[in-house]
Amino acid sequence: MKKRNEMDKQYQWDLSSLYATDELWEEDFLKATSMLDEIEKYSGHVVESAEILYQITKLEMSLDRLIHNLFAYAQMRKDEDTNISKYQSMATRAERLSVKISSAVSFINPEILSHNQELILAYVEEKKELRLYKKYFQDILRRKPHMLGEKEEKLLANTMEMASTPYNIFGMLNNADFKFPTIKDSRNEDFTLSHGNFIPTLESSDRELRERAFKAFYSVYDNHKNALGMILQSEVKKNVFYAQAKNFDSAIEAALFENNIPLNVYENLIDSVNKALPDFYRYMSLRKKVLKLDNLHMYDIYTPIVEEVEFNISYEESQKTVLDALSVLGEDYVSVVENAFNTKWIDVYENEGKRSGAYSFGTYDSNPFILLNYYNTMDNMYTLAHEMGHSMHSYFAHQNQEYVYGNYSIFVAEVASTCNEALLNDYLLKTTLDSNKKLYILNHYLEMFRTTLFRQTMFAEFELLIHKKHENGEALTTEVLKKEYKVLNEKYYGADVVIDDEISLEWSRIPHFYYNFYVFQYATGFSTAIALANQILNEGESAVKRYKGFLSAGSSKDPIDVLKDAGADISTGQPVTEALELFGRLVRQMEELLSEK
Repeated sequence: MKKRNEMDKQYQWDLSSLYATDELWEEDFLKATSMLDEIEKYSGHVVESAEILYQITKLEMSLDRLIHNLFAYAQMRKDEDTNISKYQSMATRAERLSVKISSAVSFINPEILSHNQELILAYVEEKKELRLYKKYFQDILRRKPHMLGEKEEKLLANTMEMASTPYNIFGMLNNADFKFPTIKDSRNEDFTLSHGNFIPTLESSDRELRERAFKAFYSVYDNHKNALGMILQSEVKKNVFYAQAKNFDSAIEAALFENNIPLNVYENLIDSVNKALPDFYRYMSLRKKVLKLDNLHMYDIYTPIVEEVEFNISYEESQKTVLDALSVLGEDYVSVVENAFNTKWIDVYENEGKRSGAYSFGTYDSNPFILLNYYNTMDNMYTLAHEMGHSMHSYFAHQNQEYVYGNYSIFVAEVASTCNEALLNDYLLKTTLDSNKKLYILNHYLEMFRTTLFRQTMFAEFELLIHKKHENGEALTTEVLKKEYKVLNEKYYGADVVIDDEISLEWSRIPHFYYNFYVFQYATGFSTAIALANQILNEGESAVKRYKGFLSAGSSKDPIDVLKDAGADISTGQPVTEALELFGRLVRQMEELLSEK
């Protein structure tokens, strides 16, 4: 593994559009700190006049913009090489400053909400500079039934760092303290398990290794199951506490309120996926048949049902293929992607100490950035397409919206990324002539459905269930968590899959259960992306125009309305139904291709 300074710089991102030097970052840090005192001067005066309301809003936006720049730069520098203490310190300082800012501005919204809507909207009409912020103020006013007094809001703001304790404890246990055992593969060779190699091991063709890995990996969680159960219970209690403090009827209502998502969207997702489970059972049955297994276990559901195919796709080849696949989105879209490739938006290869995985990041004042750890695999090509979708969403939103609406809702965050993957899938299935490679790609597509639509919906159903249990006064003991999770697996995977006892502990290793009803958005985002990709491929220019409108909208409208304008009305559940229908067709297509071999 090479050190970062030994790597080819042409494959490293250039963060100078954020800060050219660390010294400039320090200057902005001091500037942001000094602005806290300026904010305090407005306490008690926020709605005295249209002019004062404008000045405090402009100041709050400037401070918000600064802290985003400070945090993004420090975090990305830290992620380049996590061994560098300087950037660890800068990231921590930025995070602490963010908490201070949240506390400092906590008086603003309560003061706005202490007056009626008519006064605020009258100020908006009176001062033309305020008209830009009309939806912003309407979003604040929508929160009036759930806004507390200034002292209470400040107190809650000051608890936010403490509120991350369950997640932080889980993270330290899971990532730092847990040591995974060394096992034997079918050739009696040693194999040491880790977080990074667990799922790739379950994809192995060595079934003995898969089974041993599965049982050994979960034995670590079994040894700590009571502590892990208590940590998750604490997270649920925290979510319910904040919901009740803010006058919500339930934790799910509080979580969905932020993006103005109706509860029926969550419920329709679960209902629609439950109705489509027979097609999922059909896929599991096909997997069992192709793998020639008498019993399909949970450690058999990741391994490809098509013989492994050697792709060996270089980064440059991935770039070309992704560009070709995305050409259906038009020259203006493709030219920005080419610019991203050519002007160092992307940190491509792994180096010693670099953060694992992949992400898209950046701010309103910079171009988007992409962190990869690229190897010459098809999965890594999909990752490039996925993260580029995020970056293009940010790019179009920043180019077309003022700062206040320049970010998109978390509810739509996975749509553009998954749409890119769907377009790449379609392109590869149409252009790949080798039948084995085609089957491999089809299997990859079906696995996207399994892991993102079916599995994440199962997670969402579990998350809703455990919160309801706590709200109803039921104890969330480890045994209750295990039992309910196993029952859900039995329902989702069907009769052809043996639901091993170990899987009843899967909840104990999933970090997303500490994200407060986040996971359902993977499933709704995936479904919406599939629906929009199909429209782009079948309708052409009109669908592309609507899609670019979606990318450009930022948060200028509620996410439900932004998607509706794009052609996907998630409130009706139709995109989920369309995606599930496509899944059924893909299963049958794979059955036909396998029958021809």
